[in-house]
Amino acid sequence: MKKIKYILIVLSGVLSITSCDTNELELNNPNALSPETFFKTEAQVQSAVNASYANLQTRGLYGRNLFFAMDLMGHDALGNPQLEGNKKPFQDFSFNGGNDIIQYYWESCYMGISRANFVLDNEQKINALPASILSQEKKNKYLGEAHFLRAYYYFLLVRRFGDLPIYKTGTIVGNARSPKAEVYALIEEDLVFASQNLLPKGSESAGRANKEAAYAQLGKVLLYQKKYTEALVALNNVTGYSLEDKGNFYNNFMEETEHGKESIFEIEFDEKNGTGDQWGAVGDSGGTGFEESTLRGQEYGNLSWYNVYPSDDLLDSYEAGDNRFGDTFYVPGSSYLKGTKVMVASNFTTSAGIRRAGWKKYQNYYNREDEATRSSINFKVMRYADVLLMKAECENQRDGGSQTAAIEYIKEVRDRANLTTNIAPTKEAVFAAIVHERQVEFAGEQSRFDDIIRWGIANTVLQGTGFTAGKSELWPIPNRETSSNPKIKPSDNNPGY
Repeated sequence: MKKIKYILIVLSGVLSITSCDTNELELNNPNALSPETFFKTEAQVQSAVNASYANLQTRGLYGRNLFFAMDLMGHDALGNPQLEGNKKPFQDFSFNGGNDIIQYYWESCYMGISRANFVLDNEQKINALPASILSQEKKNKYLGEAHFLRAYYYFLLVRRFGDLPIYKTGTIVGNARSPKAEVYALIEEDLVFASQNLLPKGSESAGRANKEAAYAQLGKVLLYQKKYTEALVALNNVTGYSLEDKGNFYNNFMEETEHGKESIFEIEFDEKNGTGDQWGAVGDSGGTGFEESTLRGQEYGNLSWYNVYPSDDLLDSYEAGDNRFGDTFYVPGSSYLKGTKVMVASNFTTSAGIRRAGWKKYQNYYNREDEATRSSINFKVMRYADVLLMKAECENQRDGGSQTAAIEYIKEVRDRANLTTNIAPTKEAVFAAIVHERQVEFAGEQSRFDDIIRWGIANTVLQGTGFTAGKSELWPIPNRETSSNPKIKPSDNNPGY
């Protein structure tokens, strides 16, 4: 599948908002294009929007750190002895504000927000372009992408940090934290605009946010706030998608089958487009160079670095006959390299002993033996299976909802997994089924921790791991922010930090 290359044009107006310290910001670059002379062509508008997408590819987010942190906190994955020291604290919740993964996550998101704001700050210039250069439909859709991306970055942030500084315009002045309710209100506002102005799936290029992705994301944001009826309305607008066929679950996790009928929004990677800044400092949060590959394959691969392995709790959660198990994990006897080789027990060896399994999702072993250090497999951050299970949850939890309808949504997911469905039509039984299905359907997809947090069951599920209720639900504000932003002092940090 051909992928979009997020070509970036350096703009003096696209600034990071990691703090109010301006020493690290290049405010006047004589070789850069100025906002005053920009936004004259469609290519310039598109390149400004692309710049906001690019931060999703950084090592601070999907390039490397995000999947480690989330899978370890949810205990989908556990660390092998060689796991690096800055990642181990996410397994036992011993991280603090000095952790560089937390710092780069924060900075990657706020850089993405700054770039989206750069587009939105110039909405008047974009709308002033004559129709011969850019139609109103396209003007609306580019602005819609900026709103979508700003909302997505804030959603990444609010789940990790709670109350946040809100920036609705480009600035280099640090703001104080606003209540998370205000953050969610801005996210909703952005996604409503996006859903009304983005192009539908059939009219948009694969890899760019479309109308259905905005509705899906809006539904998830509303669900996280327990606005179940509103969430269901948004999710019912996600049309034109279906699950991959029975037996084709793994299509969701291969490079050749990206942007399939189940995929609603993906984070793009393609090593052919350039990886020169993959390990440079800019790769942590800058998103200003070529970082068109993810390290997920190398990091998780049991024939490669094998830094993490699937937890026993996760492996034991699968029912007999669930065909998702063989598409999620490699175990002794699994075939790989186009069916020419078979995994054996020694392929799962670590200094702590032989593990039961290794990860198969997002691994390249299906068609190559060596993961090298790069992977072009996109991250599926929204699949239609997620929409179905969210709709089931909305029906089950909302006033006047239908457990029968919820079971039908669950059944659709289980049918694809080759499983029968026998769920009592009670609120408690349906909720238990949703908890189970989300764990096994989205294993290794950074979903588990946020799910158990919003359900209020993390203290039970993570008992004995180091998780502390009232503290571990959130990350600390990074030290670099509390030391440089006078409006967020160390004493303003989250509880326990």
